[in-house]
Amino acid sequence: MAAPHGRGLLHLAAAVDQEAVHDVSAHGELVRLAERGGFDFVTLGDTFARPEPDALAVLARIASTTTRIGLVPTVTVTRTEPFPARAALATLDRVSRGRAGCRIDLSTTEGGARNLGRRRAPSAGASGRESGQVADLAARLWDNRAVDAGTRDDASGRPVGRDEARPAGYEGDTFPVRGPSTVPRPPQGPPVTVVDATDRRARAAAARCADVALVQGTNPAQVGSVRAELHASALAHGRDPDELRVLAALTVDLGDGERAAEPGHGGGGPRQTGQGPLYRGGPVDLAELIASWHETGAADGFHLTPAEPRRDLERLVNGTVALLQHRGLFRTFYPGSTLREHLGLTRPAHRYAVTGEAP
Repeated sequence: MAAPHGRGLLHLAAAVDQEAVHDVSAHGELVRLAERGGFDFVTLGDTFARPEPDALAVLARIASTTTRIGLVPTVTVTRTEPFPARAALATLDRVSRGRAGCRIDLSTTEGGARNLGRRRAPSAGASGRESGQVADLAARLWDNRAVDAGTRDDASGRPVGRDEARPAGYEGDTFPVRGPSTVPRPPQGPPVTVVDATDRRARAAAARCADVALVQGTNPAQVGSVRAELHASALAHGRDPDELRVLAALTVDLGDGERAAEPGHGGGGPRQTGQGPLYRGGPVDLAELIASWHETGAADGFHLTPAEPRRDLERLVNGTVALLQHRGLFRTFYPGSTLREHLGLTRPAHRYAVTGEAP
């Protein structure tokens, strides 16, 4: 059954964070459960605020136990030097055969700065500028190693041979990187970039470099307004707005089973809390909420954070997702093998590819 009103199929993602759980196998069980439900990708957070496993390392370990689902660790770009972060993400994309992504996070705490050896934490404005520079550098590093004889050095214009590297030659406000990258170009080209665009200060970076933007909101009008703003900004940056997926971000508490959603939580819309919008109710009403928001065109899909990871993810897969599949709103199998294919995004061309035009 096709999606109604010409809307494309939903995109669904889930967080698999488990506070104070340091066992990689426990995270792996949740990732495989999400894969059984057909989710586009899972996210795993990383923060300097509390002790927890490195998200990128955990998902790299889990990659070999999964076959289709996208793997998106959080990388705090204001604390992680861009060159090794890029190499680690490229490696994750290779070991997962094209299923890697990166959720970009910003940190402005003094404690985080001291942990990483910085004397002072950057301001919010400086963090936003630095994250944009990291994204720009990453784009250069993804493409600074030729994959075939059809690439050209951007300085001299001469053809570059297979696997020959070119320096990135990038000077940021806080980091100079000469390159070249030591890791070959990933299978997807650049791995999928995910940015939380709820904060207005992050929207410019999301519109310029993100493949997926996460937006919090308690009703479809709020999320739809930000989606329209992001698309307009993407167009102003010379991007095709259709290459940016906007997902509504909700925390879901399905502990009430089949009980109807409480007013202010799901019935009439999620409730705003200190941690963001919260839906509380059963999987049936959640399916109705997701379907109704999607029908308005407010979002391309949803990023769902289970309040109780194992319980709620099981109810999402066995209840909410099954209902959405029955209504023809969500796929019943993965049609492709890479995360970009799951999201319906094109694989970016190599920026130094020879087109036959004069350099």
